[in-house]
Amino acid sequence: VQLVESGGGLVQAGGSLRLSCVVSGGTFSRYAMHWFRQAPGEEREFVAAISWSDKTTFYTDSVKGRFTISRDNAKNTVYLQMNSLKPDDTAVYYCAAGKYYTRTYGGMDYWGKGTLVTVSS
Repeated sequence: VQLVESGGGLVQAGGSLRLSCVVSGGTFSRYAMHWFRQAPGEEREFVAAISWSDKTTFYTDSVKGRFTISRDNAKNTVYLQMNSLKPDDTAVYYCAAGKYYTRTYGGMDYWGKGTLVTVSS
């Protein structure tokens, strides 16, 4: 299974970006899809997830109301719409797939290589 992220870049505070993650080589609709991020010198942290079944969504508190995770099972793609971005959102964002929703990065089965998001003040 391969996961490929795209959509990262440099944006000013208050701006928006949409990340995409295309999954190939597996049954996309069977995975709970997650986004994690890792800032320089920090541990990788959970950002958002969406279940494979009823598309229930989960968010870390710091992004609630600003980020939206969604998935298109027909396109094998998961998205992360990020609005009202802050400098603290600067990190490498990773897409990950797991059999179940979890906020623990150790619970993921597959990872992408990440895409860098930089938010300038």
